[in-house]
Amino acid sequence: MPFNFNFRYIIGISIVSALGGLLFGYDWVVIGGAKPFYERFFNITNSTTLQGLGMSSALIGCVFGAAFAGGLSDRFGRKIILMFSALLFTISAIGTGFVYGITGFVIYRLIGGLGIGLASTISPMYIAEVSPADYRGRFVSLNQLTIVIGILAAQIINYLIADAVPPGVSNQAIVESWNGQMGWRWMFWAETIPAALFLLFVFFIPESPRWLLKAGQSEKSLEVLTRIGGNDYAGNERTNIESTLKNTGAGVEFSTLFEKKIRPIILIGIILAVFQQWCGINVVFNYAEEIFAAAGYGVTDILFNIILTGSVNLIFTLVAIQTVDKWGRKNLMLFGSSGLAVAYVLLGASYFFAVKGMLVLIIVVTAIAVYAMSLAPVTWVVLSEIFPNRVRGAAMSIATTSLWIACTILTFTFPFLNRHLNSFGSFWLYAAICVAGFIFIKTKLPETKGKSLEQIEATLIG
Repeated sequence: MPFNFNFRYIIGISIVSALGGLLFGYDWVVIGGAKPFYERFFNITNSTTLQGLGMSSALIGCVFGAAFAGGLSDRFGRKIILMFSALLFTISAIGTGFVYGITGFVIYRLIGGLGIGLASTISPMYIAEVSPADYRGRFVSLNQLTIVIGILAAQIINYLIADAVPPGVSNQAIVESWNGQMGWRWMFWAETIPAALFLLFVFFIPESPRWLLKAGQSEKSLEVLTRIGGNDYAGNERTNIESTLKNTGAGVEFSTLFEKKIRPIILIGIILAVFQQWCGINVVFNYAEEIFAAAGYGVTDILFNIILTGSVNLIFTLVAIQTVDKWGRKNLMLFGSSGLAVAYVLLGASYFFAVKGMLVLIIVVTAIAVYAMSLAPVTWVVLSEIFPNRVRGAAMSIATTSLWIACTILTFTFPFLNRHLNSFGSFWLYAAICVAGFIFIKTKLPETKGKSLEQIEATLIG
């Protein structure tokens, strides 16, 4: 039955929710541009412990934010958790720029990390719950698009704010410069504008209709569903949603997640979340300077190459939005895992045979393009779809927490792998992981394209 969807309304509330993704992307990357300056300002350049704490504090916050996001959203609703994440981003952006000691810096970065953990869990889930089945993939992909925009914005803003640093300048001269005194602060303060807008706009979006039904607020749910797709759509969706809830309340008993029929779905979500990180592409983003330096590029070229990778990431995320509901989730993830495996084999070979320059850049950019149109957005789409209505928040929280733990392991193990396996061995290892991911997706992941959340639930639970 064709429905008359209010796409302007759906796009509007999806974009507002996806602002959490933009802040996620910006907050995640901004520290890279500020790092050379705040470390000298705080005089921690000789302390690997304090350097590591400064860089990883937001990551620690991510894990805790994601761990609690699902349970809180199942109990209190998606909207209020989005509001709280926006508040945390705002506090972190302002506070980080005002601190004069590493302790305060770490505290405010932890606060920002909590916001990332909450937003990365709730934003895609909220969008999935308000989107019609045939268009859900592209709407959820908006969240990945805003993440990529946030990453690119941070890269460009960092580049524009920082003054050029001539070679051979002393640490003290950098501390006393604009970069050392104020530049790194403005890199964080620039996040205040989108954070404040997110906090303002989220007041005007509705609560998820699926959560409202789950919480027993049937009339409010019907109002939201009617505004999304009209009376017929609202009635049809309410019937389908109610059939999957079976008198469950707003909260979720933890033991429910270990029911025999739900355990395999949770496991699929965890493996896909971990694979999105262990496929290795974030190494390219986190260690771009080292990768391009090993390929023979100088500092100026490296800065340009980093912005180039961000631009390619954005362009091919737009491609993903156009293809995810046409090609299907499974096909795109198979394409991504196989494409990355080939790219890593070639990248490893280039390091093994000491090939430098343009060829390495082409392989890296190709790998980012493959990832941006497949595993990056589609993993979030699948995670937002596969979990049953009555445990979606808690299950999504488990998957997202797994993702951030995997990200932490990836980030901290790359220098070790690079030292003991060399660059070529590290990328060949990631190629092997991608092959394993391809096999898992091929054998275990069902196609969810064009199905309602309730139809997906019926397929997976049986």
